[in-house]
Formats: sequence, C-alpha cells, structure tokens
Amino acid sequence: MTTWARRMEQCRPERIKPSVSNASGNVRLAVGGLVGCAFLVGCLSVPTAGQETRDRPLIIAHRGASGYLPEHTLPAYAMAHAMGADFVEPDLVRTRDGAFICLHDIHLEGTTDVETRFPDRKRADGRWYAADFDLGEIRLLRAHERLKGRFPPGRSSFQVPTFEEMIELVEGLNRTSGRSVGIYPELKAGEWHRTEGLVMEESFLEIARSYDLGGEGPPVFVQSFEAGSLRRLRELGSKMPQIMLMGAPFPEDPSQGKAMLADIASFAQGIGPAKTILRRQPEVVKWAHERNLEVHPYTLRADDLGEGVATFEEELELYYSTYGVDGLFTDFPDRARA
Repeated sequence: MTTWARRMEQCRPERIKPSVSNASGNVRLAVGGLVGCAFLVGCLSVPTAGQETRDRPLIIAHRGASGYLPEHTLPAYAMAHAMGADFVEPDLVRTRDGAFICLHDIHLEGTTDVETRFPDRKRADGRWYAADFDLGEIRLLRAHERLKGRFPPGRSSFQVPTFEEMIELVEGLNRTSGRSVGIYPELKAGEWHRTEGLVMEESFLEIARSYDLGGEGPPVFVQSFEAGSLRRLRELGSKMPQIMLMGAPFPEDPSQGKAMLADIASFAQGIGPAKTILRRQPEVVKWAHERNLEVHPYTLRADDLGEGVATFEEELELYYSTYGVDGLFTDFPDRARA
C-alpha cells in the first residue's frame, strides 16, 4: 500500500439522487446514470476551507469532472460532487448585462456554438466575447467539450450555467448527500472586465454574501491570476480564503521566490502553481509552508501526464507524497480520490 493510500480514511458508501432542481426553478438537471450506481463514493467529512489540519490533501474538481463531461456544465459539476471531490471549481466571467456565468475564459467560441448561432457578433480580432452578450442570449448557446478525445461533440445537450445556478446545485447536493463540498471560484480577467465597465469584485462579493459562502453556505476558496483582484476583495472586507494562481516560470533565485511568496501571504492563504513549477522546483512547497501558505497545483490529467511519469496514479503520488501539497486540481476527481 502506498503512503497516500495509508493516509486515506475509510468511509461508508453513499448514493446521490439522480435529479436536481435549482432554487429558482430555472434549471432541471437530469443526471440519471451520470451520478448513479456507477459512481457511488465514500462518505467524506470535508474540512472547512482554511482549516489548518486535514487527514489528506484536498481534491479540487477542475471545471467539474471535466475529464468525463463538458467543462463548466451543471452535469460536470454534479458528477464531480458524486465522485468525492472536496471542492468544485467554476471559472467566472461576466455578460453584457452583468451576470456571472461559468466559462473557461472571456471568449465563447472554444466551448460553445456561438459561431453558428451568432456568426456576425465577433469582434475585429475574430473572437466572440461573453461581455458582448446578454444572459438571455447566452441561454441560447449549447456548450461542448473543448479538448479532443473527451466527451464527443454533438451528443446530448449542455448549457452555460450562471454562478448562482452552480452554487444552488452544490448546495442541493450537499443537503441530499449530507456532505459539505466546497466551491472554488476563479475570477477571470478582472482588469479586462474593469475596462469593459463590468467590475467583478464588488458584484462577486454580493453573490458570495447572499449565499453565505464560507459560512452557513458551502466552504470556499477564491482564486485569481491577478493580485489586484484579490487585494481588492480584501479592501472590500472579504474574509474568504484566497489563492494566488501562478503560471510558469517561478523565479529561479531563492531570495526572489521567497520574497514573492511573502508578498502573497499578505493578502492570500495559498498559491495555485502550475504543476510544472513544482516539478522543476519542489522546494517551492517548503517555502510556501514556511509562510503559512497552502499549495494547490494545477492541473493533473489522466490524458495529459507530466514528463517522466508512466501512469496517472504515479503522478498523483508524486504530488501527494513526494512534494507534500495541500490539495490539487484535477479533471479526474474519482481517480484522485481512489
């Protein structure tokens, strides 16, 4: 048995009900076989976000169970919950009328059929921007998988959900399953949205407070690649734990790297580094822990292994046990849990 397996708790199996409605009655999700008997998971007592001690690292479902269903769709989020994820991650962008929708980035063409439904709505750069569409128009789009070799295009029907619908889905599943799965939203392109007149931070906090995220509502981490967005949330009085996302490269000079982490610790509770950073510089985990920062690397994928590993389980073990991370993002939460 591996070191990681010995640390896993033993839990009682549970079943997720096959049909979910959100509180507003706008969404009816027929997950049926998606989260039925095939995906029975162990009953897990999930720690509150920010809790200092845990039995094991957190499993963060990257865009839902996106290895199996189109990313950022309600079925993908539901499957992630059923597979035993501790947190489910929605990326957030805004529409022209200010709604928060769950979408990979500020563009629509990569994950929806916007090019065929609204062929004349692209900008001069040839891209379709969510900020140019009202929520009612977003409702007309059909979502599809972005990565090749995953959920086949043209099968079934998926929509782009709002942030509120995603929250209500997780809340509902928490209630029916007795679990406490958290939400791990990423504020996308905060500065760009500001230039479009769609300021993110204030409106995001209104939604988070209305659902009492991190309080009576689901546990929460808030993440961003932009320090300005996270600093702004603190200025607005947010007490939610925050994660600073970090793309490669990381400073090679130890003094520079440690100084960067010390600055991040002034407004965040952790970092979300690209997994390649830790492969090159595993000491970053130690430096972060010395500054009371959690480490949640992204993204571990069974169909896109890192260099030098033969299996997905080998890669998971590397991050869990060798590097000692506090959690990780994965498209395959069931296999990370197992």
